Amino acid sequence: MTIGIVGCGWLGERIIESIGGEYSIRTTTTSQEKFELLDAKGFNPTLVSFSDVISLPAPQLWNEVQDLDVVVITVPFPNKNTSFSAQSAMIANLVSFLGDFKGQMFFMSSTSVYPDSPMEFTEADLPPEDVVNERLVRQAYPQVNILRLAGLMGGNRLLSNYRVSNLELPVNHVHYEDVRGIIKRMIVLHSASKVYNVVAPMHPAKAEVIAAQTNTSSPGHISTKGKIISCQKLISELDYQFRYPDPRLFHL
Repeated sequence: MTIGIVGCGWLGERIIESIGGEYSIRTTTTSQEKFELLDAKGFNPTLVSFSDVISLPAPQLWNEVQDLDVVVITVPFPNKNTSFSAQSAMIANLVSFLGDFKGQMFFMSSTSVYPDSPMEFTEADLPPEDVVNERLVRQAYPQVNILRLAGLMGGNRLLSNYRVSNLELPVNHVHYEDVRGIIKRMIVLHSASKVYNVVAPMHPAKAEVIAAQTNTSSPGHISTKGKIISCQKLISELDYQFRYPDPRLFHL
């Protein structure tokens, strides 16, 4: 099986760490320096970027696409506050690059698509038709699996490394090892046209997470009220068990 990673950044690199020994890998990057690193590791890179300006020349069809069984798109696309024209231009350039690919596909979206309201959200609260990037990708590739990623953590990414406000609010985080574990599970199941919130099932307060990571006194249980993203659909349909269900333990 051959897998293409479109946008081999922080997450893309970590996906490759997990699957590179099992599958043949093709990658893309926007950086010449990263191109050389990926090439040295045998990950067959292509140098390409996806402009958000429709008037610029579109990328040519990826030479590798005809050999791919799976495409994983980890390119950071514009968020919900970006103009429709910019979002549609980037998706159009992506489609130009991938052509009429018919294989299994994963599109990395974000849980930031949900409103900042103090309630629990499930996938049913916001269908892809109401999210510009997701709608445009699905129109081009009906088989695409849309993964709405929570805050990506693990390795050198820990909440305690950042300036954090509103310490009483709950976190919606996911460890990168679970992201790649979920992708691998979905590849095995031949999943298609799914939408999942990819987020750890536990939502402690930010203060609790930071205390655990810095080995400082815990503030005790905090009654958290805030935005919660549910992953129950993913757990149920994929029969998936999170390796890191508790963000307080992401550093271990």
